[in-house]
Amino acid sequence: MTIESITKQKDKKGGYTITFEDGGEISVTSSLLAGFGVYPGRDLTQDEYEELCAEAGLSSSKARAMRILAHRDISKREIEKRLISKGETTEAAGQTAAWLESIGAINDTEYAHSIVHHYVKKGYGIARIREELYKRGIERELWEDALSDTDGMEDAAYEFVAKKLSGGYGKDELRRAVKALCARGFSYEEARSAVNKFLENLDDAGAGAI
Repeated sequence: MTIESITKQKDKKGGYTITFEDGGEISVTSSLLAGFGVYPGRDLTQDEYEELCAEAGLSSSKARAMRILAHRDISKREIEKRLISKGETTEAAGQTAAWLESIGAINDTEYAHSIVHHYVKKGYGIARIREELYKRGIERELWEDALSDTDGMEDAAYEFVAKKLSGGYGKDELRRAVKALCARGFSYEEARSAVNKFLENLDDAGAGAI
């Protein structure tokens, strides 16, 4: 594979495009240019060409991953899927995810705990939080440890009920409050307990429990 030209990319800092005599092109960084010692007119062996393509792909994948991580936390599995959906190869995506994990840029254990904390605070129950962990690609072996950190869940359920019933209530509203909590991932018993706690805290002594 003979290199026909190497041009600097205007829209990508430190990026270059290598054009081959057959019309093929690959995007590389300045460090790859230096590392492989490429220049116009150089004839690459097939092995050299394949290695350069692989390294260029990995470099692109890493750069894209860092841009994704700049916006939000993400799991190892999520970053792989995102990279593949953006056109990176499965191999490059996997290597990039492993690299990110090795440098501490992604940490599924910490991410799982942050997900649990976030949804507990928002007033969601265990069942819903499990769904969120699954949706975000967190390995199941990390779930139980993360789900042990649910302090405040009971209070969050109570606050949800208090807000929902702040405008008044009757039997229908109380039932709907229980149903709403169940929809948010609480068990029926947990939902009923939260509603009963709300009733017990009312000044109206005649409210009673459900």
